Amino acid sequence: MAPIRSTGRRIEPSLDGARAAGNNDFRVERNDRVSGGGRTAATGKRSTGSSSRRAGGGSGGNGGGGRRGRKQRRGLFGMMRTLVYWCFVLGIWGALGVGGIVAYYAAQMPNASTWSIPDRPPNVRIVSVGGDVLGNRGATGGEQRGLSEISPYIPQAVMAIEDRRFQSHFGIDPIGLARAMITNLAAGDVVQGGSTVTQQLAKNLFLTPERTVERKVQEVLLALWLEHEFTKDQIMEMYLNRVYFGSGAYGVEAAARRYFDKTADEVTLAEAALLAGLLKAPSRLSPARDPQAAEERAQVVLQAMRDSGYVTDAEVTTAMTQSPTRAPSFWTGAEHYVADAVMDQLTEVIGAVETDLIVTTTIDSQLQELAEDAVVDAISTRGTELVVSQGALISLDATGAVRAMVGGYDYAKSQFNRVTDARRQPGSAFKPFVYASALEMGFGPYSVRQDAPIQIGNWSPENYDQKFHGPLTLAQALARSTNTIAAQLVMETGPENVVALANRLGIKSTLTPNASISLGTSEVTLQELTAAYTPMMNGGYKADPYMIERVETLDGELLYQRTATQPERVLDGDVAAMMNAMMAEVVRSGTGRNAQIDGWLPAGKTGTTQSFRDALFVGYTSNLVTGVWFGNDDGTSMNRVTGGGLPAETWQAFMSGAHRGVPPAHLPGVRPDGVIDQGPGFGPVPPDGVGDIIAGEDDPSGWGIDILGGSARVTSPRINEGAPVPPASVGEGNWDAQPTGATQPRTTTLLDLILGN
Repeated sequence: MAPIRSTGRRIEPSLDGARAAGNNDFRVERNDRVSGGGRTAATGKRSTGSSSRRAGGGSGGNGGGGRRGRKQRRGLFGMMRTLVYWCFVLGIWGALGVGGIVAYYAAQMPNASTWSIPDRPPNVRIVSVGGDVLGNRGATGGEQRGLSEISPYIPQAVMAIEDRRFQSHFGIDPIGLARAMITNLAAGDVVQGGSTVTQQLAKNLFLTPERTVERKVQEVLLALWLEHEFTKDQIMEMYLNRVYFGSGAYGVEAAARRYFDKTADEVTLAEAALLAGLLKAPSRLSPARDPQAAEERAQVVLQAMRDSGYVTDAEVTTAMTQSPTRAPSFWTGAEHYVADAVMDQLTEVIGAVETDLIVTTTIDSQLQELAEDAVVDAISTRGTELVVSQGALISLDATGAVRAMVGGYDYAKSQFNRVTDARRQPGSAFKPFVYASALEMGFGPYSVRQDAPIQIGNWSPENYDQKFHGPLTLAQALARSTNTIAAQLVMETGPENVVALANRLGIKSTLTPNASISLGTSEVTLQELTAAYTPMMNGGYKADPYMIERVETLDGELLYQRTATQPERVLDGDVAAMMNAMMAEVVRSGTGRNAQIDGWLPAGKTGTTQSFRDALFVGYTSNLVTGVWFGNDDGTSMNRVTGGGLPAETWQAFMSGAHRGVPPAHLPGVRPDGVIDQGPGFGPVPPDGVGDIIAGEDDPSGWGIDILGGSARVTSPRINEGAPVPPASVGEGNWDAQPTGATQPRTTTLLDLILGN
């Protein structure tokens, strides 16, 4: 008999009882009554439901359990059917919703027929004269590479860790996306991405990194478009050339050079795994920031490559035994000073850079390495002792071609180029322009001036040793770097003439035409100072410094080629020869003795500024002219470093290596045996002794007060009209205002000669 439940005034039989009676329309009306024996009040007949259950249920009451089992199964099936139904309904609505969203954001995008791959920012590959890469410059930090020019380990590593089904999916990987969702839900955080390589490329090419529904929809649409328009190899190539690998490296070539100092085709398995591992978090996992984290991530990539079948267990084991790559904090090497300087000049040569270029420079890689070693070794070994933190070096040939440049001690720590951009006082390294100006005015190497106290206005120059040495030839005065005689020469020849000559030879910085210019008080760059020495060593021709020899595209189209032109003569050949002889004496017996080179007789000049803030040596052979500077960026004093000390020693270290194996050649005016050539314009060899002076005759050469040459009564040609001849009182007037004009004779007495007055 069917159980009955009472719900107030209405009495309802259970659903099972009705179904057992075989009457699907069975129901009990509100006014019906039910007797205890199971008869209805209306008919008085017993319900057949009870007997039917007994007949079907068998003995022992098992029929109730079967019914409950069928009930549960039917209930579960109903629930599943309902669930499937509603999932289907919701799926349809969800698809319609997603479709609507996609359609909406797709409508905001330009027509697909107008889509195109944006040009990759151009890269400039800067190479030495021999083709060695000095650096890459541009927004990417490296040039584009074809897939065949990349180590095969790199795309394999990227696919293994970033997109295992890259070769089979259509731009979107539903399996990978589902896996990422499950992993992230289990972790309670975003620990795995579901974007394919194609989606990542779409984002890098066209979209911003913001995380919005609109951007994600656009990414999917663009990925589908990329897959339709390009092959898998083309997509992978574009991806590897544009993706960010950290530390300023965009593209696999830039990353290979950045982290391993090699090209992309030379990358090993372990290195490829490290590069692919960076893609998850380029900045955080960069070896420059956290070598250990980068290595741990590389191990994960190697395991993924093995699981994907790209490499064997043995290859993985070998790769895992390699030491972690430790990258510096930035590109290192003095060649990067060269690369920066080239980029500063490139637009002047070809205009705007619109495509990948190869710039061939005048830099000699071996000389560049020698130069860097010389500067770095000097500071590393003696910097602390001498309180020296920075140094610079530039070397040019006779045409002005820059063969080596070191802009500072460590490019990784400071990219400021102290060769081209720093203006410093040159000190006595400026004196050659003073002496050259005097030679142009008619003096000679054996002309004599008194090293004695002198006053110019309110200024009284002193020598470094604070002593005075009486009469000296100009050659001797330059070799000893005598300040008093240099100051006299400036006032005799005229400060404006000195400035004009320095500008003519190559000094471009503004020079103040006053008496103190003789001691190098006007600031110049090391590059222009060194280049201005070149006309002395090449016979009198101007040599503007340059580094760019040729510019061409990757396809070989020539955009620029430097052509040889007739150089401008800026110094008389005899004057250049006399300067060579005088400056060779500086190295042979004067303040530059530390710059001597076996088998060669170089010429040069030392320079030291007030309070030892700057120390320089600029010198040359018939092969190269090189300038060296040491100091501190903040202008603090060094520990008594002079130009004849650390700079001359560093110059000697570099030039000795640069001339190793090169046949010696002498400079004009200097014989190979080191004796000053007595050619035209030099006058006679100065005799010794006061007796010779008394008995001598007037100087037949006419080059000035050659008192050691035998004249007791001579004239000094082409000095300032009306100006007293030092070392007599120079007076209190403004020497800058003195006019230049005709010869002003002056008598030199025997008493003057003996007393040094």
